[in-house]
Amino acid sequence: MANFLLVNRVSTHVRVLASLTVMLTIFVVMTVLVKVDTSSWTHGFFAVTITCMAVLSGTATIFNSSVFGMTGSFPMRNSQALISGGGMGGTISALAALVDLALSRDVTDSALAFFLTADVFLGLCVGLYLLLPRLEYARYYMRSVWPAHVFSGEEQLAQDSLNAPLVAPGSNISTTPPLRPILKKTAGLGFCIIYLLFITSIIFPAISTNIESLDKSSGSPWTTKFFIPLTAFLLFNFADLCGRQITAWVQVPGPRSKVLPGLVLLRTGLVPLFVFCNYQPRVHLQTVVFLSDIYPILFSSLLGFSNGYLSTLALIYGPKIVSRELAEATGVVMSFYMSLGLVFGSACSALLVHLI
Repeated sequence: MANFLLVNRVSTHVRVLASLTVMLTIFVVMTVLVKVDTSSWTHGFFAVTITCMAVLSGTATIFNSSVFGMTGSFPMRNSQALISGGGMGGTISALAALVDLALSRDVTDSALAFFLTADVFLGLCVGLYLLLPRLEYARYYMRSVWPAHVFSGEEQLAQDSLNAPLVAPGSNISTTPPLRPILKKTAGLGFCIIYLLFITSIIFPAISTNIESLDKSSGSPWTTKFFIPLTAFLLFNFADLCGRQITAWVQVPGPRSKVLPGLVLLRTGLVPLFVFCNYQPRVHLQTVVFLSDIYPILFSSLLGFSNGYLSTLALIYGPKIVSRELAEATGVVMSFYMSLGLVFGSACSALLVHLI
C-alpha cells in the first residue's frame, strides 16, 4: 500500500536501490550473527531476528512491486520473464536445501553458506540494476514517453492506451495515481490473483509439508529424510517454474475470458485432495483416502503448475489493460493483490490444520 502512494512521489530508481540496500544490509547483519554466540541474550536475539525479518519483508515487497511496476511499461514478455525469475529462485532454493540436507554436517556452516549466498546475489542485483539504464533496449521503454504496445491476440485491450495521452509517470497532476480506474479495470484479474494465492497458501506449506510417505516405516532416506523436501518443496517449485515459463509461448485464456476465473475456482478442489493424503498428525479427521505416495507427488505438481501458469497470466495482463501512464501503478496494485491472497491463505491454513 505504501508503495502505491510512493509511485509518483519517489522514483522507481530510488525505491529499487534503497530497498536492495536495506535488504543487503540486513542480510550482512544476519550473516555476522551466524558466528556470534547468542546464548546469553536469547530474548534480545529473538527480537533482533523478528525485527530484521519484518523490515526485510516490507523492503522486499517494495522492491518486487517496484520492479514489476516498472516492467508494466515494457513488452509483456519482459513481465513474464520477471515472474519466471521468481519461480527459478524458488527452484534453486529447494535444490540448495536438498544438497545441504545430503552433504552438510554442521548447521552453523550451512547457515553461513546460505546467508553468504544471499549477500552475493543481492550485491549482484544492485550491480545489474545499475547497468540496466545502459542498455538501449531498456532505455527505450524507460523513457518518460512510451509508444503504445499491443500484444498478439489482444489488440482490443490496448485501445485505451492508444487513445490516452502519453505522459511521464512522475508528471501527473496528482502525486498519487488514481486508484478507482485501476481497481475497476483490474477487478476480474485481481480476484483471480487473490483467490489463486489464497488456495496455494492454504495448502503450501502448512498442509503439503506435513504429508508423510506411507512407506516411512521402511527407514529408507527417500521416504523419511528426503520425501518432504522433494515432494513438497522441489517438485512444487519446479512445477511452478514450468507453469510460469510456458506463458512465454502460450497465453490462453485471455484477460477478458471467463475461462480464466473458472480455472482459478476449479483449484478449490485441490484442498480436499491434499487433506485426504497421509497428512500427519491427524486428530479430528482420521480418514486417509489416497493410500499411495504417487498422489501427493501428482497433487503437488498440479498445485505448482496451475499456480505458476494462471498467476503469471493474470499478473502480466494487468498493466496491459490500462492506459499507458497508469501501467506502473497498476503493476504495483497487482503486487498488492498477491500479498492480499497470501495473507488470507496463510491465516486460513492455520484453521485448516486445526480442523485436521
